[in-house]
Amino acid sequence: MAVTSADGGAASGRSWWKENQQWLTPWLFLAPGMLMFAIYVIIPIFESFWLSLYDWDGLGAKTWLGMGNYAELMDDADFYTSLKNNVIWLVLYLLAVPFGLFIAIFLNQTVRGIRIYKSLFFFPFVISQVVVGLVFSWFYAPGFGLFYKVLEWFRADGAWLIAGPLFVIKLIPLALVAVLSFKLAVWGHRRAKDEVSSTLAHLPAALLLVFLWVMAGPVSQFYQTAWTDLIASVSGPGIAILADDRFVTYGIIAAGLWPQTAYCMILYLTGLNNVSPDQVEAARLDGAKGWKMLWYVILPQLRPATFIAVVVTVIGALRSFDLVSIMTDGGPYGSSRVLSFYMYEQALSEYGYRMGYGAAIAVILFLIMMVFISGFIWKMVRDEKEGY
Repeated sequence: MAVTSADGGAASGRSWWKENQQWLTPWLFLAPGMLMFAIYVIIPIFESFWLSLYDWDGLGAKTWLGMGNYAELMDDADFYTSLKNNVIWLVLYLLAVPFGLFIAIFLNQTVRGIRIYKSLFFFPFVISQVVVGLVFSWFYAPGFGLFYKVLEWFRADGAWLIAGPLFVIKLIPLALVAVLSFKLAVWGHRRAKDEVSSTLAHLPAALLLVFLWVMAGPVSQFYQTAWTDLIASVSGPGIAILADDRFVTYGIIAAGLWPQTAYCMILYLTGLNNVSPDQVEAARLDGAKGWKMLWYVILPQLRPATFIAVVVTVIGALRSFDLVSIMTDGGPYGSSRVLSFYMYEQALSEYGYRMGYGAAIAVILFLIMMVFISGFIWKMVRDEKEGY
């Protein structure tokens, strides 16, 4: 009887596994990842919320403050500077999406050597953010940086590039007057009864041409001086991007756009390979081309790539840290700080190891990111239900 019972129990166990293995197997595969995610993501989130209610230096005893850290944040000018810079990052960093799209369209060709060009455009995304930061630090460096040298040349010797076109634009109304004068001279010539009257009929056009010749030099000099003064008023003798609180944030964002545009380009190149050629051909037969082809035929088929590009770009803008740390360390005078870097400064730098205050900044940044992440998840679920 005992053996029969054991065999029956073993058989029952095997039958239970066979009955439930179809839904248990995925959970067994997911279990290690879910465990790691809970330990390193979910639990630290709640720990940050809890820690933000205390004053703690990381070693001693915690002191309960309640909402005191958040109340201090509301009166912290550096916090608002960091928040403003994050907004600027968010707006300008999204330029990587259209830039990546247009570069991908340009590279989506079957010509000799196109793979080399694709590799060159993708190269910035492969290299480390630290390297990107160092490269752009040298690029902006006053005295020997390429950007500084170009701006110096533009100020000293390149003003004619702007003065020339502006001078031409200035001459447009004068040219119209010259044409009218010429028409008047032709009309007078036809109406003239003798040779002397015919000669005098050309006098208005001749005087106007003399006037233009005399004024060409002063007008060109005026626009050249105006352009030079404009550059000097903005940048002085030269512009040190990373040392000027007016331009430092934009200089760092430009450095970040370099690799981010490459990433968006790869996403769109992948999406363009999946564009239906039948739809493109049908649109051509209907007369669609250029912008209409792009807007009504190509872009709707690139919605998955656009969604991923926007999500990754928004998250990257909000969690920007490495470029700020490498290029300026938050300077000058804290003008280039973002929330993630300000959190690091308050919690882990020489500012006093204020773990609770740093956790409060982290919570604010987390809530801002959750607004966007929730919107992205809602859109993804809605698109799944609608069959996109």
